[in-house]
Amino acid sequence: MKAVLMDALNQAGACLRHNFNKALVVSVKENQSIVTNADLESEKTIIGVIHNSFPSHNIISEECGFVGNGSSYTWVIDPLDGTSNFAAGIPWFGVLIALLHHGETVLAGACLPVQQDIYYAEKGAGSFKNGERIKASANPDLRTMLVAFSTDYTGDKEFLDKGIALLKRMISGSRNMRSTNSLIDFLYVAEGKLGACVNLYTSLWDIAAPALIIKEAGGFMTDLNGNEIYFVLDKKRFPVNYSVVTASSAIKDCMMELIR
Repeated sequence: MKAVLMDALNQAGACLRHNFNKALVVSVKENQSIVTNADLESEKTIIGVIHNSFPSHNIISEECGFVGNGSSYTWVIDPLDGTSNFAAGIPWFGVLIALLHHGETVLAGACLPVQQDIYYAEKGAGSFKNGERIKASANPDLRTMLVAFSTDYTGDKEFLDKGIALLKRMISGSRNMRSTNSLIDFLYVAEGKLGACVNLYTSLWDIAAPALIIKEAGGFMTDLNGNEIYFVLDKKRFPVNYSVVTASSAIKDCMMELIR
């Protein structure tokens, strides 16, 4: 399973590198997010690799949706995380793949194609970048750390106002803000470059892999109330929104207090 995961990451990463600065927007979704030809080509590549070895496994992917086969194993795929960045020629994008068993993530991988970095985590076995173990920051002082904050288009003014209020608190409680609104923010928490990240709009395929990578690196990911996240794998309900906070465990209490 790890070999298949790595093969899929590498092939999809090569696909995205080939299409970078040449992508064509093929559709615009209701939430104003876009789909490019590279999203579809990368997804086709990943699903092909998985099907060759595990044709009976379930698949949930951002573009093709839910493919259920009644298996206890489910592959969750984001073939191009950071599509808007990709389409704008900004190298803040990548591939995310997670393998869930009975709803729990047991393997996770991420590829940053431009940087040619591969991240991998296995439940109980740690997190790695290009084969080297990574760790979230052990720094307990949030005021000395960079943090990331992301949100998306929304017509919900009340939710947007709450998000802006939270952003203000994060700015005043940290050293400074950064944001790519992509997998990069999560991965940088896992390797200690960022202390924390809050993202108000994520889907299952955005966080299934980063959640395990961060946890195995010594961090955490919860909802904004500090509750553990349980992934919805039901065919009708899987496209729910997750508002998440992730950080090194050393500043968990501080982050949750800021959010409250």
